[in-house]
Amino acid sequence: MNQAVEDKVAAQIEHEFESWSVNTGGKTIHAKRMPGRFRSYKYMTGAFWLIFFIGPYFRWHGKQMVLFDISNRQFHFMDTTILPQDIWMLSLVLLFLAMTLFAVTSVASRVFCGYFCFQTVWTDLFTWIEEKVEGNFTQRRKLDAAPMNGEKVTKKIIKHALWMLVAILTGISFSAWFVDAFEYWNNLLHFNLPPVGWTVLVAFVLGTYLLAGFLREQTCMWLCPYARIQAVMTDSQTILPTYDVARGEPRGKIKRGAEANLAKQGDCIDCFQCVQVCPTGVDIRQGQQLGCITCGLCLDACDAIMDKVGRPRGLIRYASLDEMNGKPVKKLYQHTRTMIYLGVIMIALAGIVYGLTHLGAMTLRVLPDRQPMFVTLSDGSIRNRYEFKVLNKTPNDLHVEVSAIGGVEGQVIVGAETPILTHHGRGTSFTIFVKAPAKGIKAEETPIEFKVQAVEDKNVTAQYASKFMAPKP
Repeated sequence: MNQAVEDKVAAQIEHEFESWSVNTGGKTIHAKRMPGRFRSYKYMTGAFWLIFFIGPYFRWHGKQMVLFDISNRQFHFMDTTILPQDIWMLSLVLLFLAMTLFAVTSVASRVFCGYFCFQTVWTDLFTWIEEKVEGNFTQRRKLDAAPMNGEKVTKKIIKHALWMLVAILTGISFSAWFVDAFEYWNNLLHFNLPPVGWTVLVAFVLGTYLLAGFLREQTCMWLCPYARIQAVMTDSQTILPTYDVARGEPRGKIKRGAEANLAKQGDCIDCFQCVQVCPTGVDIRQGQQLGCITCGLCLDACDAIMDKVGRPRGLIRYASLDEMNGKPVKKLYQHTRTMIYLGVIMIALAGIVYGLTHLGAMTLRVLPDRQPMFVTLSDGSIRNRYEFKVLNKTPNDLHVEVSAIGGVEGQVIVGAETPILTHHGRGTSFTIFVKAPAKGIKAEETPIEFKVQAVEDKNVTAQYASKFMAPKP
């Protein structure tokens, strides 16, 4: 490798994050759609979002399997109901998702953006529709530049009609996760949605239509905060689409009869296929840039060209800065920050599993009265007052019986002689008293455990440990 190429490699590595170019919205990017391994990966990961459209229609025991019931402040998943009192589990879920995103980013940069992001997937779908209606990327550019005529108007109307149809289905699918899907369709078709329902639907439809149809990559660059903060979650060990400067430079076109010059020319033939397939218009040969979403489509394009010209694949490949600089590449378990992320992920996951397995159909909380802690009655017996808070997580109202385990010999529960009604999906508060004869009291604090049990279903129970307070014997 000659001195000029060595100098260019050094400059590329040193200033990789200082020099970049980006489309600021002055032109529409019509990316070329090429088959390849990473394009197939995008199709497969994009298909994951089908659950967004069909998920609300899965039923479980006659009800919607997954329902975010905002109006009643409940989340239903099969037979499990999570209420606002279990908000700590939501915190763990958010922590789990955030740490997973951070861990993936530290290993493979913005691969989430390239394959799973809502904006990326819907933009890819909208451009696929655009290609089917208006033609390939060259034909679309010519159509945009052509004067307005009947053919252009027809194609534009068809394209925007299909975009709007997808946007409407997206808005309806989003809303159906928060109310019963079949009931929602009935209200929608009869124009009987509440004002908030129409507001959410219109906002989501217009948002999808504008963001995926018009803003496209500009959303990622200027609206999404993740594009801005991802730099602090990557380092020289992070793998991402990288152009091998040492191998590719000096670049130049292949000319017939000029085989003698090939020894002085790099593998890059300056075909611009890597730029043409990029959904954000990035030229990866200029180094890592803000617009790169790590989708790998430039790898497909470059590998296809290398196959055609008889040169090895991998001129553009997933690689770390250390690898391109000739430094040793660490194993995943040697990447300290990633291992910390994984540790937090496992802790959050363990908490989620624990929470789901210990939810129960009913919870009980007992608050003893502290003002005063006990009362001495005229017959010498001691009475404690307790505030019961019962959370009924079942879909039905239930009557509960109150009993106590332990406590003072001869004690009597007052205020729960008959079963008490608890309402489904919310908490019910009531007061009871425990009266005990003075002769049975052996200590100032005596452990007592309260139990509530549903009359209609004996398997629905909850217990809470407390104390019975008394004067010093």
